[in-house]
Amino acid sequence: MSLNIEELRGRIRDWKAKLARDPQRASRDRQERAERIAYYKAHSADRIRSMDADEFYDYIAKLWAMRSWSNKKYVVDKIIEENGFEKVKDELAKFVWGELPIEERWDNFRSTITGMGPAMMSEILSHSRPNEYLLWNRRAYVGLRYLGLEDLPRYNYQVTGKRYRALCDAAIKMVGELRNAGIADADLLTLDYFIWDELQVEENLNQIHRKTDAIVADEASEPIATDEPGKPEAAKASLHDEVRDKLEQIGVWLGFDARTEVRVSAGAVVDVVWEFSIANLGRVIYVFEVQSKGSIDSMVLNLLRSLNNPAVQGIVAVSDAVQIEKLRVKWRRSDLFERN
Repeated sequence: MSLNIEELRGRIRDWKAKLARDPQRASRDRQERAERIAYYKAHSADRIRSMDADEFYDYIAKLWAMRSWSNKKYVVDKIIEENGFEKVKDELAKFVWGELPIEERWDNFRSTITGMGPAMMSEILSHSRPNEYLLWNRRAYVGLRYLGLEDLPRYNYQVTGKRYRALCDAAIKMVGELRNAGIADADLLTLDYFIWDELQVEENLNQIHRKTDAIVADEASEPIATDEPGKPEAAKASLHDEVRDKLEQIGVWLGFDARTEVRVSAGAVVDVVWEFSIANLGRVIYVFEVQSKGSIDSMVLNLLRSLNNPAVQGIVAVSDAVQIEKLRVKWRRSDLFERN
């Protein structure tokens, strides 16, 4: 990773000038950071382990990563349901306050607890230990990319403990520049505010969502980096799971009962279903199958079999342009296409 120090220093000068012109906002931001740090630092390992359901809800719901969820209770309840309440608290305590290197703590937590991704994890770390850990999310990706850092993890499955450690190391250097510029109390949470205010360059924001024929439809145009050279299939499988889980989240946001890995008819276990009930009419189900690479025969078969369930009103294949074209060919050759 190579940081463009001169560009960073210029942006810091601009930021300081903006804060000087609006001291009330600067004061509000400092107070907000102080309050968030005080709250999360007060949750020691012992206090995390002793939290009841209401306190755990507050701990998670306060996160900025939760702002897009209108039903925050659904997210928190799902974390508890999928992991077990005592287990998630114990693993969270070890993750935030444990003595193992962050690389190990990060990977252990990611492999043990479901429902909490890198944005949520790194935010908890940055609020609890703001001198050590970076808040990593889409905005941080845009900002660090603008400053010349290459090979940044674009997707959740790429954010391993090793890569998160490297991101934190780069961010700590940036904090050093903030302090050298006269922001004496700067930490990694201060850096997050700076990234949001100064480094959200429009062309970089747009670049995240450019599509290519080789990559699934919400992916960036640069090649996917992976920590497992020589294992592209393993990386793709992880990408499949990430897209699947995002489809589930979108369904929840839209008000559906959304679930993953659901048996909808004999021989058809599909990636995602969106379901809702209509009074006096029964259930309506939409089925999604995600395809990242390889043969699409099983996806076609699953979609066809799912239609044996009379409640299934729509089926959707989610993939890249190349795979979708192959699917169209398969679909035209199927008996279902002929019947319709």
